[in-house]
Amino acid sequence: MRHLLFVLLALWGLSQSPAYAQDRRVTGKVTDATDGAPIPGATVLVKGTTRGTQTDAQGNYTIQVPNTGTTLVFSFVGTTSQEVTIGTRSQIDVRLSNDARSLNEVVVVGYGTQQARDVKGSIASIKAADLNNVPVQTFEQALAGRAPGVQVTQSSGKLGAGLQIRVRGAASISAGNDPLYVVDGIPITSQDGSTSTTEPYSPLADIDPNDIESIDILKDASASAIYGSRASNGVVLITTKKGRAGRTNVNIGYYTGITKATKLRQFLNRDQYIELFSEAATNMGYDPAEEFDGAGIDITSTTDERWSEAAFRQGSVNQFNFNLSGGSEKTRFYLSGATNRQIGMIKANDFGRNNIRLNLDHTVSDRLSLGASFAISRSINNKTADDNAFSNPVQLNALPPLQPAFDPATGELNRRTLYYNALIEVTDAFNRATSYRSFGNLNGTLRLAKGLNFRTEFGYDLLNLQEEIYRTRRTEDGAPTGYGYQNQLRNINWTTNNTFNYNNSFGDHAIDALAGITYQESDIQNVNATGRGFPNDQFTKLASAARIIGGSSTQTGYSILSYIARVNYRFRDRYLLGVSGRIDGSSRFGAENRYGVFPSVSAGWIINEESFLQNNTTISLLKLRASYGLTGNSEIGNFASRGLYSAVFYADQAGIIPSQLANPQLGWETTAQFDVGLEFGLLRNRINGQIDFYNKDTRDLLLNRPLPGISGYTTIAQNVGSLRNRGVEFSITSQNTTKAFRWSTNFNIAVNRNKVTQLNGQPIEPGSRFLGRVAVGEPLGYFYGKKFLGADPQTGDAIYEGADGKPTNNYAAAPNMKVGDPNPDFIAGLTNNFSYKGFDLSVLLQGVFGNDLYNVAGFFQSVNGDYFDNQTVDQMNRWQKPGDITMVPQARLYEGNGAGVSSRWVQDGTFVRVKTASLGYTIPSSLLRKVSMQSARVYVSGLNLFTFTKYTGYDPEVNTQYSATSNQNANVTLGHDFYTPPQQRTITFGINIGF
Repeated sequence: MRHLLFVLLALWGLSQSPAYAQDRRVTGKVTDATDGAPIPGATVLVKGTTRGTQTDAQGNYTIQVPNTGTTLVFSFVGTTSQEVTIGTRSQIDVRLSNDARSLNEVVVVGYGTQQARDVKGSIASIKAADLNNVPVQTFEQALAGRAPGVQVTQSSGKLGAGLQIRVRGAASISAGNDPLYVVDGIPITSQDGSTSTTEPYSPLADIDPNDIESIDILKDASASAIYGSRASNGVVLITTKKGRAGRTNVNIGYYTGITKATKLRQFLNRDQYIELFSEAATNMGYDPAEEFDGAGIDITSTTDERWSEAAFRQGSVNQFNFNLSGGSEKTRFYLSGATNRQIGMIKANDFGRNNIRLNLDHTVSDRLSLGASFAISRSINNKTADDNAFSNPVQLNALPPLQPAFDPATGELNRRTLYYNALIEVTDAFNRATSYRSFGNLNGTLRLAKGLNFRTEFGYDLLNLQEEIYRTRRTEDGAPTGYGYQNQLRNINWTTNNTFNYNNSFGDHAIDALAGITYQESDIQNVNATGRGFPNDQFTKLASAARIIGGSSTQTGYSILSYIARVNYRFRDRYLLGVSGRIDGSSRFGAENRYGVFPSVSAGWIINEESFLQNNTTISLLKLRASYGLTGNSEIGNFASRGLYSAVFYADQAGIIPSQLANPQLGWETTAQFDVGLEFGLLRNRINGQIDFYNKDTRDLLLNRPLPGISGYTTIAQNVGSLRNRGVEFSITSQNTTKAFRWSTNFNIAVNRNKVTQLNGQPIEPGSRFLGRVAVGEPLGYFYGKKFLGADPQTGDAIYEGADGKPTNNYAAAPNMKVGDPNPDFIAGLTNNFSYKGFDLSVLLQGVFGNDLYNVAGFFQSVNGDYFDNQTVDQMNRWQKPGDITMVPQARLYEGNGAGVSSRWVQDGTFVRVKTASLGYTIPSSLLRKVSMQSARVYVSGLNLFTFTKYTGYDPEVNTQYSATSNQNANVTLGHDFYTPPQQRTITFGINIGF
């Protein structure tokens, strides 16, 4: 705490300037240019600073400004901002004119920017204000519920766990379905490269959300085709903050808080456990005492251990961050740093990140400008075991409550439990991933002639990941002499872009053209080793292992050479036309199909600029746009098209065998997307929104087609099959009140329908215990199995729907059928922002509706006493006598009465969640001036505060990854839940200070 105080005082001291002693007061009034009415709540800001105020109910304002060289910026929603140089004046009145949806707002697009009025594609934008002060590890979490058509699913509550993001549905079966991420124009590594777990973790957690200025999600082909072969799943453009000319601004932020599980499931207590399992044994003619004893359970034990709570704790989160920005007209800078520490709600799970960023921009002359950005981060993630491991603390809920956590005879953790006591793993093992990440970008722009610029840039993403596991001899996997594992991964990803841009207008015409060449190369090297036989548990490095029992080194990589072009044409400021194209050549694809062409065409019409609407006082914006184009998906293995050989060993002799059949025709998946959208603004844009209709047809799916084993190969990668996504997106924003009390609302909703239209082969099923399936005419990953109907009221037998549609207790005779769909009917988000006299409140609701979830863990924890795993409390509603109507069959020990794979554990996954909420107070500037401060805000915020759902599992926002050994398995086993921990509920208290 002393170090934090020192940093605060030092930065405060650096920010002091004699200019404060020379401040003077400026007053004035802001009115509407149309009718002269006062505008309450308009923002008045000293340009290049965060010093500002708002007009009162009569439109009047008062502000302290530096004595010389000051410009005021006046802005209000639905109007055109004005900049006024003060000079020697002490009173400045301003009249703000109506702005057609702030059409001069700049939107980031591929390889450049455009004014919002000229955009003909579908783009969802999220600004810095939506990311600031939200206690998330990775910025993707903050996207949930904010962008129409973008579904964000946190795979689990583990710190650093990967997220599943789908832009307008899943467009592939075997290739990746995540979007392409681009930071300041440079594509970055977004796939997890760790080997210590099978569940993916997010490498995007290395990026500090506080450094992000905006996130623009390119959704349709018009917006994303400029990224060609990697754009079928959408493109996420991340723009980091930059300095502005003016005085140096210093901002400091700090928050601290607590975390807890959003939900804990209820399991049987001691008495309920004895009752249910004694009855299960008796029903099968067994002596309960003998069966308990045979399982190592003392039926006379007085212990009542709450194992289901043993994995969890109250965690904590702390973050300190700062940034300095400013500069002159020639040189601008932005310097930031942050440290983040989280103690997870799951025992032994914690995360820390330190990062620093420097962005520089320098104008050499009116013809040449240079830019550079550098970011460095280090993150340490102490992971928990995979969901499917007995060492996963969440699996402690399977242990009988009669068995204590600690052995009463020794006082140590009990090693004589039904299954492994994972608390031993918590105290006697670690799985630590340390990541060092560096992003860099050097760029220059040269004006060659009027309207013609050349830009060159070089960017890199260097990821160094070190994984270390050590398990003592007391652990299950470390016995009898200890176990150690080390893995070192180095991923170098670099890109160069060289583009010409021409921008000019003449008369009624305007043209914006782009052409260039880009090249990207990625190289991944991996080295690991495993050892056993450590002298004692103080020696944890592999150098101390008596035996190195395994080791490996690998190298892989890919490269992409691309040619890009785009032309946008505007006529009379209301007729818009655009074409773009990209030619990609990738090392991943066959020699005969290495290059792909990805064109798009788009058009727009700003209808409100027509004479018949120009004087309309209701409609302030009406814009129709349409687009069509092709994009690709290249997210497969680096050598899927090659004929491969593998090394084999026999009797100390080395040899090679063919391991993969070549396919020189292997090419991209191609998605043809049509989009038509309407943007509107009403009542001076106090209400604005948009609606989009789209159709995405993906063909030439990348699939591993089975081959007869007699050929020596089992599969070959080919382009076969197709699927389709169709949907509607709608969003609307309203300024409900604009006086002293301000209230704005944003609502978005999206409907997507996914359907496999061609497969050229048998349906795809991942294997036993899973319900996910891919078949023609059905959505991706739909649930396919036997339909469970409950308990026979007369016998207590588990019954299923038979071939004739009638109930049957013969599991084998029940046919498989569609029993659920993990794809939602629609997703939605609702944000309300309120402010009044310095107080502000923001609440975001996230909703997912109509999807099904499959709780795979039900085989063990909700199966009416089939074996001695502790059961969820709902199993006490079992059938006991003829006439009982229940969905829980009679308890029968070892009998498997209702234990087969079926819809028994398929439930409605619909949920509405209070995703984020923040309440803050901004201290009046009149008080801050006395201590030479510009701004100060204190706040309390929450993440995952409340969840409303009928799903009985831990959390409805789930997608277990224990089965995700390949892209195909991950895409097919959607909506599966297997001992997956819930999300964290986080409450933080913070302060932001500006000097």
